Amino acid sequence: MIGEIDHIEIEASDATEMADFLKKLGYEEHRQTEHHGQSYELVPGDGDGPLFEIHTVEGEEVPGINHIAFSVDNIEELTEELEEKEVDSIVGPYHVEKTGRTITNFRDPDGRRFQVVQDDE
Repeated sequence: MIGEIDHIEIEASDATEMADFLKKLGYEEHRQTEHHGQSYELVPGDGDGPLFEIHTVEGEEVPGINHIAFSVDNIEELTEELEEKEVDSIVGPYHVEKTGRTITNFRDPDGRRFQVVQDDE
């Protein structure tokens, strides 16, 4: 089944500025990627809590939480369970090379995006 929160993606007006803000709160930079342009991944300094993935907004996006992602051990099986339960707008699973993860996206009844993620590394 769905596990702990893997990450929370935040669309910021300035990703670097947001990453610097989180560092002031005790978060540490885990890595930078080119996922969605320049992306920062930050983890709590004490190791307790989810990873924040920060991007600069583009196009029609607005600043805010883009999605919440949960970790899973078997994304193929979990995606099939979501389909059987008729969860809305399932897309995936598919591999994201820039992050080394396989993901499946889906929507809640109000249209908010959720994600399950399997670490392929």
